[in-house]
Amino acid sequence: MAHIELRDITKTFGANTALRGLDLEVADGQFFVLLGETGAGKTTTLRIVAGLEKPTEGTVLIDGVDVGDWGPAERDVALVLQQYSLYPRYTVRENLEFPLKSKIRHVEPSEIKVRVEQVAKTLRIDHLLDRKTDRLSGGEMQRVSIGRAIVRKPRVFLMDEPLSALDAKLREALRTELKNLQMHLGATFLFVTHDQIEAMSMGDRIGVLDRGRLVQVGAPSEIYSRPRNTFVARSVGSPPMNLIHGAISGGNAVAEAGFSLPIATPRDDMEGRDLIFGIRPEDMFLESGAPAQARVHDVENYGVEKIVTLRAGDSMIRLTTPAHQSFRIDEAVQFSCNPGKIILFDRGTGRSLAYPG
Repeated sequence: MAHIELRDITKTFGANTALRGLDLEVADGQFFVLLGETGAGKTTTLRIVAGLEKPTEGTVLIDGVDVGDWGPAERDVALVLQQYSLYPRYTVRENLEFPLKSKIRHVEPSEIKVRVEQVAKTLRIDHLLDRKTDRLSGGEMQRVSIGRAIVRKPRVFLMDEPLSALDAKLREALRTELKNLQMHLGATFLFVTHDQIEAMSMGDRIGVLDRGRLVQVGAPSEIYSRPRNTFVARSVGSPPMNLIHGAISGGNAVAEAGFSLPIATPRDDMEGRDLIFGIRPEDMFLESGAPAQARVHDVENYGVEKIVTLRAGDSMIRLTTPAHQSFRIDEAVQFSCNPGKIILFDRGTGRSLAYPG
């Protein structure tokens, strides 16, 4: 497989800057997920690695070699797109064979047969080999599309939101299959998505992009529990982190909305400073006699748990509760939080105070 490194990549399209000073490293055999909103620069990054776009500035290295002047074929990467890149008049077998019959690669017919059958078995599409692809379901077509990439045995797999066109249940099943496949192959995957659940469940490491800048890279647990700024805090987690404006006073987190919450070991230099308090919904709880008061605004039942939205002054706060608890809309409740789980962000910059600088 391969090690990928992007150094100080900038890409402009006319007056629009898609990427700004991007530094990114994907280790050999790693499943790296690039997470960001539409227009963040995810697909541009993928196309630059693939050789379909040239950076305005910066260097692309694969296995330590500068590949800036190499074309897509020379880089030996496989690109899997959201849209199925299949030939509808061909059978599944013919679609899988096609990449191995190009003039660039010379693969013996016997080897082609072995590779196709191995890939089909791995992806559980061996019973579809003689079926035309225009007669397949969306999930089957995406499996064939992934198979076309695998059969080549490329150095790098590049995947541009390959599951986003599928229904929720199938998307969940293919997430598991794709991660298991990557582990089985020991392959280097660079996977692009706007879906934070895909990022958290699949990635060995996650990079969060915001308007062309890479704002944080880390393991899923680090991105979730120690976001570098409020953008990352909002981007990762479902439901998202509560971000509450306020200040520390008398050792408590005092919200502008009029309620107060305990905070663990506040620093003296933070007293009175304008802050944003970040609290995950699972770190908040309802309890009679708790210090803060609110009214129930909405209740969402997810089977194993409920997500309750509270209205406290001008703030909307979400927390999770066990499914057996029942609530009435507009019911008065008391709530608090785990004091050690409050993350402090500077209100002016949105940066977490847990990180130096």
